[in-house]
Amino acid sequence: MTEKFSTAMYMDRGAEQLVEILNHYISAIVEKVLIFGGDILKFAGDALLALWKVERKQLKNIITVVIKCSLEIHGLFETQESEEGLDIRVKIGLAAGHISMLVFGDETRNYFLVIGQAVDDVRLAQNMAQVNDVILSPNCWQLCDRSMIEIERIPDQRAVKVNFLKPPPSFNFDEFFTKCMAFMDYYPSGDHKNLLRLACMLESDPELELSLQKYVMESILKQIDDKQLRGYLSELRPVTVMFVNLMFKDQDKAEVIGSAIQDACVHINSVLRVFQGQINKVFMFDKGCSFLCVFGFPGEKAPDEITHALESAVDIFDFCSQVHKIRTVSIGVTSGIVFCGIVGHSVRHEYTVIGQKVNIAARMMMYYPGIVTCDSVTYNGSNLPAYFFKELPKKVMKGVADSGPVYQCLGLNEKVMFGMAYLICNRNERYPLLGREEEIKYFMCTMKKFLMSNCSQVLMYEGISGYGKSQILVEIEYLAQGENHRTIAIVLTKISFNQNFYTIQILMANVLGLDTCKHYKERQTNLQNKVKSLLDEKFHCLLNDIFHVQFPISREVSKMSTMRKQKQLEALFMKILEQTVKEQRIIFIIDEGQFIDSASWTFMEKLIRSVPIFIIMSLSPFVNTPCAAASAIMKNRNTTYVTLGPVQPKDILNKVCLDLSVKGIPKELDTYLAEGSCGIPFYCEELLKNLDHHRVLVFQAMESEEKTNVTWNNLFKNFAKPTEDLKTFTFSLEEENEEVCNLASGVRLKNLSPPASLKEISLVQLDSMSLSHQMLVRCAAIIGLTFTTELLFEILPCWDMKMMINALATLVESNIFDCFQNGKELRMALEKNAASFEVNYRSLSLKPLIEGMDHGEEEQLRELESEVIQCHIIRFCSPVMQKTAYELWLKDQKKAMHLKCACFLEENAHRCEPCRSGDFVPFHHFAVDIRLNTLDLDTIRKMAKSHGFRTEEEITFSRIETSKKSEIFSENLSSEEIREKILSFFDNIITKMKMSEDNVIPLESCQCEEILEIVIMPLAHHFLALEENNKALYYFLELVSAYLVLGDNYMAYLYLNEGERLLKILKKDKSWSKTFEWATFFTLKGQVCFNMGQMVLAKKMLRKALKFLNRIFPYNLISLFLQTRVEKNRHFHYVNQNQQAQESSPPGKKRLAQLYQQTTCFSLLWQIYSLNFFFHYKYYCHLAALMQVNTALETQDDFQIIKAYLDYSLYQHLAGYQDVWFKYEVMAMKQIFNLPLKREGVEIMTYVADRLGYIKLLMGQLDLAIDLGSRAHKMWSLLRNPNKHYLVLCWLCKSLFLKNRYKQLIQVLGWLWDLSVAEDHIFSRAFFYFICLDIMLYSGFVYRPFEECLQFIHQNEDNRLLKFQSGMLLGLYSCIAIWYARLQEWNSFHVFSNRAKNLVSRRTPTALYCISISRYMEGQVLYLQKQIEEQSENAQDAGVDLLKNLENLVAQNTTGPVFYPRLYHLMAYVCILMGEGQNCDLFLNTALQFCETQGNVLEKCWLNMSKEWWYSNSELTGDQWLQTLLNLPSWEKVVSGKVNIQDIQKNKFLMRVNILDNPF
Repeated sequence: MTEKFSTAMYMDRGAEQLVEILNHYISAIVEKVLIFGGDILKFAGDALLALWKVERKQLKNIITVVIKCSLEIHGLFETQESEEGLDIRVKIGLAAGHISMLVFGDETRNYFLVIGQAVDDVRLAQNMAQVNDVILSPNCWQLCDRSMIEIERIPDQRAVKVNFLKPPPSFNFDEFFTKCMAFMDYYPSGDHKNLLRLACMLESDPELELSLQKYVMESILKQIDDKQLRGYLSELRPVTVMFVNLMFKDQDKAEVIGSAIQDACVHINSVLRVFQGQINKVFMFDKGCSFLCVFGFPGEKAPDEITHALESAVDIFDFCSQVHKIRTVSIGVTSGIVFCGIVGHSVRHEYTVIGQKVNIAARMMMYYPGIVTCDSVTYNGSNLPAYFFKELPKKVMKGVADSGPVYQCLGLNEKVMFGMAYLICNRNERYPLLGREEEIKYFMCTMKKFLMSNCSQVLMYEGISGYGKSQILVEIEYLAQGENHRTIAIVLTKISFNQNFYTIQILMANVLGLDTCKHYKERQTNLQNKVKSLLDEKFHCLLNDIFHVQFPISREVSKMSTMRKQKQLEALFMKILEQTVKEQRIIFIIDEGQFIDSASWTFMEKLIRSVPIFIIMSLSPFVNTPCAAASAIMKNRNTTYVTLGPVQPKDILNKVCLDLSVKGIPKELDTYLAEGSCGIPFYCEELLKNLDHHRVLVFQAMESEEKTNVTWNNLFKNFAKPTEDLKTFTFSLEEENEEVCNLASGVRLKNLSPPASLKEISLVQLDSMSLSHQMLVRCAAIIGLTFTTELLFEILPCWDMKMMINALATLVESNIFDCFQNGKELRMALEKNAASFEVNYRSLSLKPLIEGMDHGEEEQLRELESEVIQCHIIRFCSPVMQKTAYELWLKDQKKAMHLKCACFLEENAHRCEPCRSGDFVPFHHFAVDIRLNTLDLDTIRKMAKSHGFRTEEEITFSRIETSKKSEIFSENLSSEEIREKILSFFDNIITKMKMSEDNVIPLESCQCEEILEIVIMPLAHHFLALEENNKALYYFLELVSAYLVLGDNYMAYLYLNEGERLLKILKKDKSWSKTFEWATFFTLKGQVCFNMGQMVLAKKMLRKALKFLNRIFPYNLISLFLQTRVEKNRHFHYVNQNQQAQESSPPGKKRLAQLYQQTTCFSLLWQIYSLNFFFHYKYYCHLAALMQVNTALETQDDFQIIKAYLDYSLYQHLAGYQDVWFKYEVMAMKQIFNLPLKREGVEIMTYVADRLGYIKLLMGQLDLAIDLGSRAHKMWSLLRNPNKHYLVLCWLCKSLFLKNRYKQLIQVLGWLWDLSVAEDHIFSRAFFYFICLDIMLYSGFVYRPFEECLQFIHQNEDNRLLKFQSGMLLGLYSCIAIWYARLQEWNSFHVFSNRAKNLVSRRTPTALYCISISRYMEGQVLYLQKQIEEQSENAQDAGVDLLKNLENLVAQNTTGPVFYPRLYHLMAYVCILMGEGQNCDLFLNTALQFCETQGNVLEKCWLNMSKEWWYSNSELTGDQWLQTLLNLPSWEKVVSGKVNIQDIQKNKFLMRVNILDNPF
């Protein structure tokens, strides 16, 4: 069973299930034993020893009772089979007779054993038993009532097997049993007859309690006493198990073995206490006396636990082997995850450990007698040299399928095995030292200083385990090689610390050339030759112990004290080193410097003052205060102390790609490793090994993006690739066989258990905390990686706020948690990477070493407490700590905690207050009733109001307003008058907003992103953990909708996949709510595909969504025309005839939820159809736009109606129907004139100003676009909505840019920059640099330099918000490509042009995509000019294709007229390049005409210059643009008046046409 559960279960959860099964059956056995008058003496894993304590005369009857009990126990298991399909059966052995009890221990702990013939007999009987047998020992068979028992003889044995009881017909067992129990004082009777054990009723007796406490482990007593952890005693954790078995020379005599066990126990306890180990159990069977010892119980985890266990094992082995009454000592040591907790029945149980590793340790102890053995995990985890161990031959062990290699531990006394202590990490030339370039630079500088001067230098690298200190030293050893100096590199171990003078011993052995000697005589000869001139021969014997030689001991030396001998040795070594450095300098490299012994530190401190030597060492932070000599070296003026930090995420990515020999890894894996490793290379390696162990990684050939057929599954081919500087190092794979790493399907990295090695590290930290702090960390782990202080306080048992703040401050100081005031601060912190190192010169810069807490530290803690009070969000510093603490909980405990969290979070699971607190999927919770918390009527009204429901009074008020204001646009007004009226209306609203009360202007900006991260996302995962799939699905869909609002398509995609998995599980449920969830799911899928420019996929998803919403969109022309007819009639009905009737009967909430999804689908569908060139698609486009308007009208929601009117107006605009679009814009304006001046109404008005400004920009009405945009900017600014505000500023910049209004443009750009910095908004920053590039390329001056723009692109091109959004990166790459094309740097041009080319297919009907594609086409036109100049073969075809593509862009409905001038300009240039002068004229004139109409000053100026240039006889020199670039003025010069505005307009790129003969 142990084998099955410990190895077969994913994420190491087997032990917990094993214990659930064991406890189920063991508690049933215990209950039977107690009912039949017995009690349990000992639990031993899956066995137990029961006792019936009776007088001699009652023995015969009690044996009958016990046989009856045994048969009933078998009966329990005959009909049962466990859930896991295990066939559980029992073997029972019975014996009767006298036993003795041994009690032993020391002043703190007591233990007991029972010994005697009866104990030996019961063990032998049990061994004879087969499944379902009851075996009576010979003595038991002699003493029982044979007339009552039917038996079966066992061949060659005196013991017998019981078949059944055969009482006489008149026998009444109940009466017989009652009579038997009357003689047993401890059997419950009378008032207590319903109890199982009288011990449960014991009254409080302090003296008895103190006595009994000695039999309970100290760590368990602490947890029982601490109210925080009561009930949480059971958990799974990695521990080190040590089984000690003592076999005695004369086991039958209690008086003989008693004293031996006592001596052994006292010594074992004293050794374990030093290393935080504990004896869990002591058994006595045929195996002799066995002690089960455990290192790493809850609260007892310590660093170097495995080394401590092996040290203890060797010490115990050596001691017990000397006890003359003990014949054989055998010890088995294993390490791994086990169950630590309660086993048994509620009235009789014990705290124990169960797991495969316990089983293996016990088997190793028995199968390898007389030695200390350990398994491979212990061997590898000890970090001890291999020469301390010897691999043993494998043996087949009972109950162990595969134990792995078994090693004998030979002892841990460091003997000088010369050559063994040297640094043995091999340097791989094809594997660079990643992320430590600066640290190596410090070594190079210090070495240069050392070689040029005559004084010592010390370079110390301090960092925690796993930071790659050894790798740094390996690199340094390689770089330190040279002709004029000698390099000695050694690595120390924990054992080295206890060996006096060991470090200097190894140094001197190398200096004297003893490391290569094979025999002590050779060493002796070498020593004589080296020291004869420095040391009198009679003192040579001083070297015997230190170098293992055998010089004769002289009388003078024999009289010396140890101190004097040491001084003599030190003086000799100093002379030798002084002599050596005159010939060649010494560089001494020490790895694991914290293990240098104090004598060696003292010698080194003297050495650096006397002899010029360069010492380089790596060390972990000192656990205890270092010795005075070590402190003096660290404070020496020639010491440079480098504190290592984590490496950067890019270096972790490079490392992973090198380790896996791949060209890229999934972004999800990159994030998982960067976060999980915390920048520690060792953590990264362990996480990778764990992934490989679970077969998570899949390797496949890298596909070209162009060749890949886009499906939903490969929509986000998001591979993180190594940095450019790594490409100098070749990969082991062939170039043509490039591979990428992917994740196996269905893998959820977040749910993977961390590797055991990293759990160990986290558990050491956890167990060093107080019990209350441990409880806090464990509770926080349930909530997740990030959590709020409010939720933590809610789930902490019996805590007050002050106690929690104090604990949090301590844990923040200990680097367990980080704290943040809000979500924005958290996001900014996550983007910043910690410095990889910190350099301290001399002592003044060093932090004071451990000297206890002084007043300054107490003050610092108080400051930290006040900081924590202000913080709202807490985050684990390490995800591994969170997962480790999480996995300590048992299944039922976890569920209860998750439920608490879910109940608390649900109250806040909606949009933020400035966004009116609705669902992210409109009316979602009305459509799908899944909430845990029932909503009262007031809450429902509040939620309804937040979604735009109006009360009867509000509707009446709205009608009155309508009658008053509906005549605001009289029919005889001109378009100019209407324009002025609209602008003055918005001006009036802005004035009122500034003067209004708080209910119009929100007090804070949108907090939805924070709610998303700390409420919605955790809530989804809590419900997943609770296996409430329908609730989890609800919140995953909310999550996706929220991410789409924030523009994060990639995260929306990830959580849609989570939702899809849940939908498939829930597919069998045909209820309406699930139908709505399917519809929502496909709508959101459609939105993601649309945003990614994958219109075929988007259309397919949106049609599916409409099908689930019972609104099927036509598939053929017949149904299309019929549906159009129906919708036109509906529209006429809604708009002209039935308005009052509609307003009196608003749709129900569930209907509204459907209608909102429908409007979203139709809005996207008409845009998708407008992208297609097929003639009949314009009819589909018109129908979708019309259906959006009709659906919006049915909702009776002002915002939906206005949005639909403006969308319909835009559709008619682009289709060229002027009368219609004007009508719908006027209808939208009429609608907003009727709105009350409340926050929702003001937001709708602002949206209208914003949307109208965008439409006017698209249509080329630049002046009106600027007027509307500037008003929308003021309104969004007042409403504090950065997500909407930045878009207005972007389009306002574009309009001002085309109008050449530079001063206003730079002012708006400043606002955009401020917004991007304040909100840490990547889109606004990207658009800022887009405009900066445009200014340099087209406006003739510099606002931000090209290098800054290029750096921004390099730093952020992998940002998921930019990478998975259509248009922005396409535009940025294309601008850079144009820059290089103008400079004729074609290699750089191709790099960026190809990157842009991969994004062209993401076509979306947006202005951003249109701007970006026109930039891309410009780059292609410039490349065509190069092809023609070089008379390339395919230049003609390329030109024809290019012209065709440009014409298609102009013909496409979604391309607004504002882009026509640039596109016609490019078409004219292609024509003149290809010698088509007539078409060139036509396109030029058309472009100029559009510029005139639109007021596009920028393009008009450039067109006129191009026209003049192309038809002049002037020749253009190749470097003319380069000269122009060099003379581009900065904006500061323009503002100061040093440069004339008219002059900068001449700084245009002139497209070259000096081709004398037409090549075609």
